Amino acid sequence: MPLINVYTSAPPPSDARTSALLLALSKTLAKELSKPESYVMTCLVPKTRMTFAGSEAPACYAELKNIGALSPETTSRLSKVLCSLLSKELDVPQNRIYLEFTSLEPHLFGFDGDTFA
Repeated sequence: MPLINVYTSAPPPSDARTSALLLALSKTLAKELSKPESYVMTCLVPKTRMTFAGSEAPACYAELKNIGALSPETTSRLSKVLCSLLSKELDVPQNRIYLEFTSLEPHLFGFDGDTFA
């Protein structure tokens, strides 16, 4: 289970571009976290009202939740990959993107009427 929620104040991408972004995020997380893509969830919340550095220029905030440890090496690698992908697909400069990484214990995430514990 990885889950990425992406919030952006950038203009909403077209439906086709949104689908492509969500699918690219799904494949990227499955690969980078060595998880089956069948457990990856991606979510885009476009046109969120945001400020960053005292400006309303396009910005992006993404939160990645994952069951299991996220090492410093993994988060550093993911930061590079995700910032590049989000910047390209949402037309948001990389220096206006924040990423939050959260490691969860298996009992703290539910699925199909149970938890991952």
